[in-house]
Amino acid sequence: MKKTISAVFLCVVLIALYLPIFVLALYSFTDSANIGAIHGFSAQNYVTLFTKPELRDMITGTILLALGSAVLSTVLGTLGAVGVHYSKRFGKTFVGAVNQVPVVNAEVVTAFSLCILLIEVCSVDKSSFLPLLIGHVVLQSPFVYLSVVPKLKQMDNSLYEAALDLGASSQTAIRRVVIPQIFPGIVSGFALAVTLSLDDYFITSYTKPATFDTISTYVVNATKGSQTDIKTALWALSTIIFLVVIALVAVMNLTGNRNARRTMEIEKKNA
Repeated sequence: MKKTISAVFLCVVLIALYLPIFVLALYSFTDSANIGAIHGFSAQNYVTLFTKPELRDMITGTILLALGSAVLSTVLGTLGAVGVHYSKRFGKTFVGAVNQVPVVNAEVVTAFSLCILLIEVCSVDKSSFLPLLIGHVVLQSPFVYLSVVPKLKQMDNSLYEAALDLGASSQTAIRRVVIPQIFPGIVSGFALAVTLSLDDYFITSYTKPATFDTISTYVVNATKGSQTDIKTALWALSTIIFLVVIALVAVMNLTGNRNARRTMEIEKKNA
């Protein structure tokens, strides 16, 4: 009875999570202007998505911002996690607590703070992309840190110490020994940083140049307008993003399972 209830509850949760996305994906392949009635199937929404210049520019700009800020955030978050891991206990506790604040803090507070600090106090030109890039790095870096720290705790510290005993410098030991062991956490942090950048609205809207839009800010503005073809093309964009996310998760899980099997095989051979 408990197993049946658990299975039913799981199905209800999965339906609540994925049914709206499946409905949206279905309507992206129709010529309907509003969700409610299907008049006919068509790929016009996808044609509009990739042929309309403003949509192409918006998607390209969003992807470049997400990748660029994710690279910077991954480097900063990883270096911070490694540095804290090899610091004293007080440093670990203090930095860990400080890192939690941006994660728990309301994003709108971060957006207002960055806008005041960078644009009003530091007089950074808002027409440049610097405030926007800094804002996304500030948002993403704490999450990268949280993705890397567990891998640092799981790794075998004796390998790092052995590399130092064999004459390697601390930088070489970290690059050749530590980084390979925590690489899955770095990849997870990078993927999370990209997702946060694509999804962010508040920080982007307060720090971006007036002529630049990401997917989040463009969608909000487009839903207020009267261009039906733009609205329906965004259905297609949402479907593509969902499929890309599924593909990435599948690849990461398969890679993780393969690495786990290899580790188990090596441990069995050594045993």
